[in-house]
Amino acid sequence: MLDTKNVKIGFIGFGNMAQAMAAGLLLRQAVEPGQLYACAKNWEKLRGNTEPRGIHPCRDAAELVAACDLVVVAVKPYLVAEVLAPVKEQLAGKILVSVAAGKPFDAYEEILAPGTHHLSTVPNTPISVGEGIIACERRHSLTDDEWALFSEIFGKTALIVPVETAQLSIAGTLAGCGPAFAAIFIEALADGAVKQGLPRALAYQLASQMVVGTGKLQLATGAHPGAMKDAVCSPGGTTIVGVAALERRGFRGAVIDAIDEIEHK
Repeated sequence: MLDTKNVKIGFIGFGNMAQAMAAGLLLRQAVEPGQLYACAKNWEKLRGNTEPRGIHPCRDAAELVAACDLVVVAVKPYLVAEVLAPVKEQLAGKILVSVAAGKPFDAYEEILAPGTHHLSTVPNTPISVGEGIIACERRHSLTDDEWALFSEIFGKTALIVPVETAQLSIAGTLAGCGPAFAAIFIEALADGAVKQGLPRALAYQLASQMVVGTGKLQLATGAHPGAMKDAVCSPGGTTIVGVAALERRGFRGAVIDAIDEIEHK
């Protein structure tokens, strides 16, 4: 019976997202380093990214799949079929979790051997510090026990959100691209504070903690973001002056347009 103490997790592809996922698992002590395996095209780079953390490097996907119970496919979407072709028979007895954007359930049904248990997801980079999001396609072929194991392990590093297939792309855009938008906002807030005399390191610290705290406040209370904004805007006060400046410059519209353009790319 697989559990968090004996499951072996392998990453096919060990780029930014796979490394972020591994870092989060280790930070939150969801598994031990020796339970993690990875393979990638560049062997020396792979060794440098795995061995110092106690993660096992594998020469190829076949070696990794043979050693692991849960396999995370973390290569570029256009490479998925090519990378999995040599190991698709081996994968039939494993749990396969995809983090390749644009590869939902039906796409994997065409790639994998019949009966393979698989789940398509879209995680985001804050998973590396245990504050991530994993949008999961509600349609999958994991057993109840396999889903429970996946949720127990990765739930320690991220909010796991099942969505319908038609919503997976936009959920991934919001959660996956959003950190870039938030980082720009943090940088802009800090620039404004530096312009007014605040040291840059302190400005980044305050802006980042403000974003973290505001997000946690909304999650904890379920409050409408508009109500949270109103709670800070006193009549004739300073905050409403800043809100008005953002509105004049199309702040909301720019954010909405960014989401629209990604979805229609």
